[in-house]
Amino acid sequence: MAASAQQAMPPAPYAYTQLEDPALEAEARELMLTLRCLKCQSQSIADSDAPMAGDMRHQVRSRLLAGEEPEEIRGWLVERYGDYVSYAPDVSSTTWPLFAIPVVLLAIVGGVLLRRLGRRRDGEEELA
Repeated sequence: MAASAQQAMPPAPYAYTQLEDPALEAEARELMLTLRCLKCQSQSIADSDAPMAGDMRHQVRSRLLAGEEPEEIRGWLVERYGDYVSYAPDVSSTTWPLFAIPVVLLAIVGGVLLRRLGRRRDGEEELA
């Protein structure tokens, strides 16, 4: 019953309404493209039709209207929903593996390739 009640509520005022100031709306849109919809997970809140994304768009626009900076808004959303909400998370104790694992994997692949190429050259020299 609680889940259906949430769906029955009207959307927040700025969920689907752009700001009158084009510069402020552009700033809101830029920020919204870097925030992940927690329900869809593969879309930004700017592109998602999920009610939760609409609520997040409303928060971004209303906070910009109140004079907050985009990074303050991002910080508030990350504090409220966790690092996962941001497509560009800061390096922290919980997100460092996101940055370290690709570097480690590239180093391993590079080492394997160098080793194979080295063996292949040694084999070619023995045949010659």
